[in-house]
Amino acid sequence: MTKISELLAMAVGPAVAVLDGIDDDGLDAPTPCAEYDVRALISHLFQVVVNFQALAARQEVDFGTTPDIVTGDWRARFGEEAAGLVAAWAVPGADEGTTGAMGLPARTVGNMVLGDLTVHAWDLARATGQEFAPDRSVLDEIGPALAAMAPMAREAKVFGEPYPVPDGASPFDEVLALTGRDPGWRPPGASGVS
Repeated sequence: MTKISELLAMAVGPAVAVLDGIDDDGLDAPTPCAEYDVRALISHLFQVVVNFQALAARQEVDFGTTPDIVTGDWRARFGEEAAGLVAAWAVPGADEGTTGAMGLPARTVGNMVLGDLTVHAWDLARATGQEFAPDRSVLDEIGPALAAMAPMAREAKVFGEPYPVPDGASPFDEVLALTGRDPGWRPPGASGVS
């Protein structure tokens, strides 16, 4: 079984590349997450990355408020925090036992952040006209993990209802649909094929 830190290392590079590719002129653009524009989704993802470092270390977290981090050199700060996320989960024992207020298995919690990082990187890429495809090892991990979490995630309003996809949809399209996303989503007025 691949360690969460190794999977995060595979996920962080492409996610950071997407954030580095976001032009400041696109920060108000809509995203596939209807409740977030690009700026708000960057801030949310930053908060996720920081809080899941704390969860790896069995520390308390606060998801209550999301500060706007899109100021100054936010791209570099995100890259540093993303590297910190990988390091936090690489500490021996980080993906063993339980963590978080709900006492979930640490590997489940690690899969949550791996899924968030991957799916939100796609959200941001799609919103800003970039390409994004996760590493196959990451996809092989988050597909079954997110499917197992889906009922709880829907109850918590973290996932929407599954989006219908045709037979033969790609594994990543199936993951996106599982979370309630339309894998073919494009910003209003954009054209192209998914």
